[in-house]
Amino acid sequence: MQEEQIREALTAHWHASAAGDANAEHDIYDDGAICDYPQSGERILGRSNLQALRSHHPGKPSGFNVKRILGKGDLWITEYTITYQGRPAYTVSIMEFRNGKVVHETQYFADPFEAPAWRRQWVQQIA
Repeated sequence: MQEEQIREALTAHWHASAAGDANAEHDIYDDGAICDYPQSGERILGRSNLQALRSHHPGKPSGFNVKRILGKGDLWITEYTITYQGRPAYTVSIMEFRNGKVVHETQYFADPFEAPAWRRQWVQQIA
């Protein structure tokens, strides 16, 4: 699959995720895809389990904002924010493609935190 086609597939995937279209959201995954959540120590095996897990999430996202998509060849990274119950979760998704489908995804989730005052002189605030 050409990089332009992968970028288009990712854009459609994230748009479907934001819209809550579970079927279109999971078109990007191979049937045997693996998705890892390192922070909770969980591994989801197979596209059908991943779709079921996400479809039963008790706190459906109320906001979804892709910051950037970077990739080359079969390795692609998306940086985005998901808002759950008014709280943002800063998220990074690392996707590995084979034959045009995601075969492995690792997702990292981070809560925002207050910047410490001691480093104020060396930084700029970003949105």
